[in-house]
Amino acid sequence: MPAIKATQGEASKKSARSSLGAPSQHNQPSRKGKKAWRKNVDIQEVEAGIEELRAEERATGTFLHKQQDDQLFVIDVKGDEKIRNTLPKFKVSELTSTKILAQRSAVPAVVSRTTAKKRKSPLSSEDKNRLLRISKRPRKGPFNSIVDPTEFGAGSATFELSEAVKSSGAYDPWAPAPEPEEIKDGLETVQPKKVKVPVHGHPRDKIEIPAILEPHQGTSYNPPADAHHELLLKAHEIEEKRVEKAVKLAETKAKFEQAKLEEPTLGVPSGMKVDDLVPVDNEEAAATEELAPKKMPVRKTKSQRNKAAKVLAQKRALAEKARKKNEFVIINSFKLLRRTTDKTFSAREQAHALRRVALQEKLKRGLAGQKLGKHKVPVEEVDVQLGEDLSESLRALKPEGNLFRDRFTSLQQRALIEPRVPVLPKRRRNRIIEYEKHAWKRFE
Repeated sequence: MPAIKATQGEASKKSARSSLGAPSQHNQPSRKGKKAWRKNVDIQEVEAGIEELRAEERATGTFLHKQQDDQLFVIDVKGDEKIRNTLPKFKVSELTSTKILAQRSAVPAVVSRTTAKKRKSPLSSEDKNRLLRISKRPRKGPFNSIVDPTEFGAGSATFELSEAVKSSGAYDPWAPAPEPEEIKDGLETVQPKKVKVPVHGHPRDKIEIPAILEPHQGTSYNPPADAHHELLLKAHEIEEKRVEKAVKLAETKAKFEQAKLEEPTLGVPSGMKVDDLVPVDNEEAAATEELAPKKMPVRKTKSQRNKAAKVLAQKRALAEKARKKNEFVIINSFKLLRRTTDKTFSAREQAHALRRVALQEKLKRGLAGQKLGKHKVPVEEVDVQLGEDLSESLRALKPEGNLFRDRFTSLQQRALIEPRVPVLPKRRRNRIIEYEKHAWKRFE
């Protein structure tokens, strides 16, 4: 134990030098004057405190004891997320049902009588049949009947199923294509790239019209007067548009026919109009060709050159002043230009959003009247009867419209099938000429 005591004694001794600041001698007992007092005073605790304050200032930028409470402390309203990891977790072993099932009796359970395992034959049925065919031994069929070996290939050992039969049902024509293998370096341009199919929503997913629309009140056999009048006006407007379109088409065809009847002009394409050439007199042409004689420049004097240089300098100064003024105006107008641009962009974005919403609302009402592909989606026709045709009773009711046409139009408007037009039979242009051969003219 003396070694330990010596070590403790050495540790209890104070160091003759200060760890921070100027050296100090603490073990000198002299206290005769101010100089000796200052030299032998122990300031290690003061230096340690000052160093702690310096460390706080380096870490936080200021002293912590000078800060307010609200700057040092924060009210925690969220909580600590790490507490979840420290909370006891659910364990299946602690369930009551698990504890009950874990209880086992000390009495062993009743074991059934063990039987010897059935010895398996090392040969499969296919190998056994093949060996029987080779040895031409009789083979047993159903109900232990002996089967003629000639029916199984007459002892041939190669009489087996073909590869096509064995692999039948393994190929799926509708299975997805296998993923391409990894492309080696340098073969990127040789290996064909897989085309990514774009994902587009179908219009039928956005259409909200029902399959069968509710009929208008004016289509009834005994309709109200207002509803019947409204439906008649609607049918009248549709018929007017149809007549106007037919008239315009007839006028266009008449213009084409009139252009065909006009005699073509030589050197001018057909249908092109050229103004008539007006002859010009030779005397007038000669007068216009005569030009005024050029004046020879006169050499300027020195005073004239100085005056011209002074005028040019003034013009340049005025142009420079106007340019600077224009630049100043442009720079000052940048803020206004930015506000105007922001307003324009916001108005454009708002117009795009409104147009997008309008298109979606229009699509919800179906595709009636829109062109898809080569043809337009037909609009449902207005089935209405005139006032004198109304029966006012179910017995005298006359059918109006066509249910098949309505169903077919509804399918097209809901984007379930593409728009179609009736294909009418075309008239044959070339007449078929029949010939009767002589063999059919000769009768015996």
